[in-house]
Amino acid sequence: MTFIQRALTGAVVLGVASAGITTIPASATTPRVHWTDCKPEGKDDPAKVKGSQCATLRLPVDWRDPGGPTFDLAIARRTAKVPSERVGVLVFGPGGPGDSGVDRIKTGMSRFSANLQDRFDIVSFDPRGIARSNPVQCSAALLAKQPSPIITSNADFRATISYNRQLAADCRENTGPLYDHIDTWQTVRDVDAVRRALGESTISFHGSSYGTVLGAQYAETYPQRVRAMVLESVSDHSSPSTRAFLDDQASASQDSFDEFVKWCDATASCSLHGRDIHALWADLLARSADPFKLSFTVFRMLYDPKWSALADMLEEQATASTEATPTGLAPNPLAVFCQDWNLPVKDYREYAAHLQRLARNNPDMRYPGQLMAVSMCLGAPKANNPQHVLKVRGLKTPVLLANAIHDPATGYNWAQSVQRQLGRSGVLLTYEGWGHGSYNSSPCMQSTIDNYLIARNVPERGSSCAAVPPVG
Repeated sequence: MTFIQRALTGAVVLGVASAGITTIPASATTPRVHWTDCKPEGKDDPAKVKGSQCATLRLPVDWRDPGGPTFDLAIARRTAKVPSERVGVLVFGPGGPGDSGVDRIKTGMSRFSANLQDRFDIVSFDPRGIARSNPVQCSAALLAKQPSPIITSNADFRATISYNRQLAADCRENTGPLYDHIDTWQTVRDVDAVRRALGESTISFHGSSYGTVLGAQYAETYPQRVRAMVLESVSDHSSPSTRAFLDDQASASQDSFDEFVKWCDATASCSLHGRDIHALWADLLARSADPFKLSFTVFRMLYDPKWSALADMLEEQATASTEATPTGLAPNPLAVFCQDWNLPVKDYREYAAHLQRLARNNPDMRYPGQLMAVSMCLGAPKANNPQHVLKVRGLKTPVLLANAIHDPATGYNWAQSVQRQLGRSGVLLTYEGWGHGSYNSSPCMQSTIDNYLIARNVPERGSSCAAVPPVG
């Protein structure tokens, strides 16, 4: 398993079985979905799965060639609990990349308030290349050999490019034609096919993290089909360069690490209270056999944030475990990065300069998690869906952006940038706290977002919600 895939294990179910799912074609005129009860899979709790409905849509592998090969997109829903007060359909755009929207509907409905569950049919899907939707699969043994993004020589730089091309060929062979068409431009068309299949003239949309790229591009492409849209923890897909992308990511991670240190210094119950955490962390990085993996573990613990657990982990001076070489096939949901982002690095000298600058400006989080998005795409062809400045016109209701000031993965400056791109079509709701994701961080955030989605009451520009101290 690769660095990032280890961290994602347990968070994303990537099974391919689809018991209880019916496949139908999605025509451009009068498609309809044939729903059946979703079936428990793997470790699913049957009690949680009860009430969810599943189906698939047969869609083009390449929307530029709609008469070509097809694949099955897995979708799921729960109907409004109070039909007399039903507002419409709320489509949830999964994050990750790699999150399963079908799993969210089957077993993760706590993500949505009771008000939303009462008033909306809540629908989601496994994006193309993920989980049940023709997942990108590669040789597990080859994935396990993925080089560290901490490249320290010209020979390692060339070896990484060679490995990336070998892995791409392997994944293409084991995945089929969809492998070259998993970018968000294609997924935007998938979402509109879902809308048509549901028989809806408009949809409400809630995208989270990487799902905000999908939502923003859907609003750009089909503004007349958007009833309301929430983009939570906003990813800015307009980053103009590899340098800007890495600097933004590392700065956001460093800010969240600094907030953890401040909390620990002020909290007697923190297991590292009174210690020099910066010095402790520097020592752990220096002694680690895998400093990127260790950094990524810390990065993920800043998401909720899990500050108490992070302090305990650092105190225990966690070490990387040795794992056996896996066999068979394994999912590679991160392959979408290379089709959505142009992040070129011309040679090792330039790559080394990036690492040196990141370390100078972000002494604790010098290896941001998204560094992997750069290293794994070295030598890749130009992206199918490269970053660009949004041009959204004709929305009936402004997009509501929601972001924490201290977000380790999608920094607050990204949300501000997307708001500027949207102009009058975007309003930013600020959570004055911490974490990646803010809808469930405070009653204020949840009620404001719910009120927007249900009644389309747009908060005033400059609105914010006070921070709720993390309990973790």
